[in-house]
Amino acid sequence: MRKPMMWAGILFVAIAVAIAPWAFNRLSGESTSSSPSDRLIVETYGGETKTFTNNELKDQLTDIQYKVTQQDGTEKAYNNPYWDLKEPGIYVDLISGEPLFSSIDKYKSGTGWPSFTKPLEPENIVTKDDPGLLGVRTEVRSKHGDSHLGHVFEDGPEPTGLRYCMNSAALEFIPKDELEERGYEQYTDLFE
Repeated sequence: MRKPMMWAGILFVAIAVAIAPWAFNRLSGESTSSSPSDRLIVETYGGETKTFTNNELKDQLTDIQYKVTQQDGTEKAYNNPYWDLKEPGIYVDLISGEPLFSSIDKYKSGTGWPSFTKPLEPENIVTKDDPGLLGVRTEVRSKHGDSHLGHVFEDGPEPTGLRYCMNSAALEFIPKDELEERGYEQYTDLFE
């Protein structure tokens, strides 16, 4: 009777050792990819196509911006610039500039990250399953920049019941007073 229990224990330890690196990388927000692509091709807002190497992105982005957008990381709650920003404007993808969210749909979720009930332009959002130690979440990425933005949860307020919980490090905020000069003039009517 002890032999089956002994083998079960050995099997448990073997599985734990095998998944430990994956679990550590997932919890720390590091990429689990063993051979990341060395080029990111982005269609920017306005239709221009740009190509970035990993080194170019590392040079252009802060450490946390790179970790979040390229390695699927998460910034610290309450320690990011947009979690409590109340200024009117839109939020765009940091890399591609594609419009993602509006301050009109932003709400205080109590999580320490900027949260929205819906995207400004749903076609600029891509969702996919994100399996982890605590179950499967729904990851949110930008369509053209392929940036990791955050996750969407079904515990938000009406009318959608959704909470798009985003990382400030993946976003750039465009204040309503700068929309026209920055090429986002079609969104000025939202704030009148």
